[in-house]
Amino acid sequence: MSEIRFFALGGLGENGKNMYVVDVDRQYFILDAGLKYPTQELYGVDEIIPNYRMLINIKDRIKGIFLTHAHEDHIGALPHILQDLNVPVYATPFTMEVIKDSLKEKNFDLDKLTLHTIDRNTIIRSGNVKLTFFSTTHSIPESVGVAIHTIDGVIVYTSDFTFVQNGDPKYQTDFSKINELAQKNVIALLTESLGSTLVQDGGIGDTLTHKINSVYANAEGRIIVSLFSSDLQKIQRIIDISLIHHKKIAIIGRRAQRIVDIAIEKGYLNIPKDALTNLRFIDEKNQNTQNNLVCLVTGNRHEPFFMLQRMCKKQDRLIHINENDTILLMTAPVPGTEKMAARTLDVLYRSDAQIKVMDKRLLSSAHATAEEIKMMINLLRPKYVIPTIGEFRHQYGVKKLALELGYTDDNIFLLDNGDSVNFNDGKDAYVAKGEIKTGDILIDGTAIGDVNDYVMRDRELLAADGVMLVIANVDPKAKKVLSDVEVITKGFVHYDDSEKSILDDVKLIFTKVADKHLQGKYVNWNEFKIEARDEVSKFIYNETKRRPITIPVIISTERN
Repeated sequence: MSEIRFFALGGLGENGKNMYVVDVDRQYFILDAGLKYPTQELYGVDEIIPNYRMLINIKDRIKGIFLTHAHEDHIGALPHILQDLNVPVYATPFTMEVIKDSLKEKNFDLDKLTLHTIDRNTIIRSGNVKLTFFSTTHSIPESVGVAIHTIDGVIVYTSDFTFVQNGDPKYQTDFSKINELAQKNVIALLTESLGSTLVQDGGIGDTLTHKINSVYANAEGRIIVSLFSSDLQKIQRIIDISLIHHKKIAIIGRRAQRIVDIAIEKGYLNIPKDALTNLRFIDEKNQNTQNNLVCLVTGNRHEPFFMLQRMCKKQDRLIHINENDTILLMTAPVPGTEKMAARTLDVLYRSDAQIKVMDKRLLSSAHATAEEIKMMINLLRPKYVIPTIGEFRHQYGVKKLALELGYTDDNIFLLDNGDSVNFNDGKDAYVAKGEIKTGDILIDGTAIGDVNDYVMRDRELLAADGVMLVIANVDPKAKKVLSDVEVITKGFVHYDDSEKSILDDVKLIFTKVADKHLQGKYVNWNEFKIEARDEVSKFIYNETKRRPITIPVIISTERN
């Protein structure tokens, strides 16, 4: 009999930031550690990671972080977490290469970390718990699911998967391993949810290949293809089609392309050396306009869009898009980049090039669709189904699918981050709402450390309503304000004709507050500043319905 508990620090009710914890008799197994990219209203924030601080108190009981594949939404938080938690990390060879690369970039000494490479046959034992792995098909090589075996039964975490059949062993689903798990008592299936609302569409891969081929056949000049650097399957497909059409291939986007470099170096991407070409910077003699050229514009998130815009505006050093080019867009916008993608299309259409946008459905992002999720549930027949990896509507989609398969509401748990499911002897389970403290850590710039809610609220106010400084020299002995009060505003817009009177009124209000606070024997500077700020803010809001950040700067000066 074991005490088993499952909870999420991120990944539920959101797209990204996946981080799940299984606790078996106070041994903690962490599944994935991902980041989420910010939307536009998070000013200056580079990435969002789960609030993992509750794990610091129990770090001696953490048996490892088990990473399922090399996408940022599953491994991106690792460099931040390892600063505080130097616990063992387990990943397949390709995932481990990508992790090591990002850790080196963050100046980690890899010799001081415990990094273990695993494969589909690895078995990890810890006390009365055993972990096994099974290969899954995803858009990146060597993706795995994790099974945690306890005395009471097995907890299976699929991570991102699909059942699309693939000839390449690095992308194949391990049905025999899944079948072995099905013979055991599967207590809970932690299945991905992102594709739960999509209908299976047979032959999507063939349709995509056919469309790409027709673009190649009709292209008269260069072909410029936008791709996400983490979608190695599509990069390989474009390379294969380019070779059939006897094209030379140039890969652009060095910084985000490190994952591509690792894939080429370690043999996960197959490109004949003689098919690759390096472009030289554009000058009078060299324009890089060879007709047999295919340029892969690779990057993360918004980078392919950004680079295409530069190429259209003739700001890029390697490619200037012209009317003979064919642009093939294979980057459906990810959450937070929709505006950038729309603006890029606008810029591209001004260039007179041939623009071919691949249908988002054809670019289906290697997530299990409704039928595939049902197939996984039917293969494993778990007692409980817990949808993970997805927004609430996706989790709800999984619930509907489980209900179709005969599950009842009692056996499906729709959770939020911080809710925990407790299993008793693998028989009954109950949910404790909000039991674990969770939240976001906002990473701003390169420094480690989070930007808290106050900072974000200030940035929002600065962006919306600007800032007002009220500066005054005060003589505490003479108990009066020296010289004129100065008011400086930045980003605070008001009507020209009223500008003078508003700022004059602000000075009067400040002087009144000053008179009140300078009357006593001692000046309480803190209270003086707070009241000055509050009174000025109140007045500005009544007059303009805006709330600029108001900062009184009071300088104590004694007149000689």
